[in-house]
Amino acid sequence: MKKLIFFALCTFAVLAASCSLKQMAIDTVIDSLSGDAGSVFTGDDDPQLIADALPFSLKLYEALLTQSPEHEGLLFTTGMGFIMYANAFVQTPSDQLPDIEFEKRSEMRARAKKLYLRGRDYLLDALEVRYPGFKEAALFGDVSEHLAATEDEDVAYLYWCGAGWFGAISIDSFDMRLGMTRDNAIALVNRAFEIDETWGDGTIHEFYISYYGALPVMLGGSEEKARYHFERAVELSKGQKPGPYVSLATAVSIKNQNVVEFRELLNTALEIENDDPDSRLVTIITQDKARWLLEHIDDFFLVL
Repeated sequence: MKKLIFFALCTFAVLAASCSLKQMAIDTVIDSLSGDAGSVFTGDDDPQLIADALPFSLKLYEALLTQSPEHEGLLFTTGMGFIMYANAFVQTPSDQLPDIEFEKRSEMRARAKKLYLRGRDYLLDALEVRYPGFKEAALFGDVSEHLAATEDEDVAYLYWCGAGWFGAISIDSFDMRLGMTRDNAIALVNRAFEIDETWGDGTIHEFYISYYGALPVMLGGSEEKARYHFERAVELSKGQKPGPYVSLATAVSIKNQNVVEFRELLNTALEIENDDPDSRLVTIITQDKARWLLEHIDDFFLVL
């Protein structure tokens, strides 16, 4: 009997060690994927390659999350990945489809909305790990108390969560239930801005260009605020990001039917040379959008 007990204990010890080693290996992979490995994507100069590779990577992240569901870094990477994919590789291509492909455009926009919300939920899960009760408050109540507790290290989480959430809202104006969460969505971005308005070399200001420029005045839209955030975004990025120029052109110049400004802004965006590995891919995608807008300029202006 003693030998049997000893054998059982030894077997348990081996299994426990095996499980521990497996978890250690998983944690090592997760830490590497949620660390600086993101530049493998953002630093690439081939958008199509990234468009093809990202879905597999995102599913890998989701599989790893089943093993470590409260890993903040992986939750952030996964959430941000879904939001970036939705914007760059689903919504933007849908916006560039001709009117005769209305049904396909609608399908792609519906898919983009789902991906935005999927990313948002992972980011809310990450914030929930840091601040218990955050997710429920954000989705169903008043999130202000939880936001007041957030700090510098939360800025990226707040921005991407709010931006992805607002992306889903703006892509489907007929979803009234989702629209009712608009205040909490923008509250997350506002809090990120309040903590560090310089974050991401003006990334939050770039969001506000589109936000204030596209919204009707009755809902808080303001050309003056859009232009202020444009100037600040350009200043913080030292003029090395095409995003602010494209955002102002699409949100304000078209609304004002100012074709001269539209051309000037987009041509300036195309002149930017940026080899920063943290933003190379975004630069290329944004400049591709600028070219498409110039090529289809007659779709946006009554008089050229």
